[in-house]
Amino acid sequence: MSKKIHHFNAIIRKLRKDLFGKGPDRIHSVIIDNMVISTLYGNLTPTEKFIAGTPEGKEMVHVARTRMIQEVYDKAPPEGLEELIGAKFVHLFSDFKVDDDIAVSVFLFDRNID
Repeated sequence: MSKKIHHFNAIIRKLRKDLFGKGPDRIHSVIIDNMVISTLYGNLTPTEKFIAGTPEGKEMVHVARTRMIQEVYDKAPPEGLEELIGAKFVHLFSDFKVDDDIAVSVFLFDRNID
């Protein structure tokens, strides 16, 4: 199972690096039933950190990060994700705590993951 998690984290990191210009420094993922729950640390680019220096900027970074990643997954899961997990991707729930530079993503699949 740890090999599957390692590859899963690599797919997530690559997608976020391609999308935002920087992937997370560290990812911790666990599989529970039909979900993969990932905590992503060290996500923000230097520009995003600068923008987040004001309350308005912090909100802008939060909304942009959250909406962009959800829109990407709404279109299609990253290549190889469903094959790796062995189940159909259904939905992504995500949130981002800008002050602590931590994101949490819950990946929901159509059946339990082996």
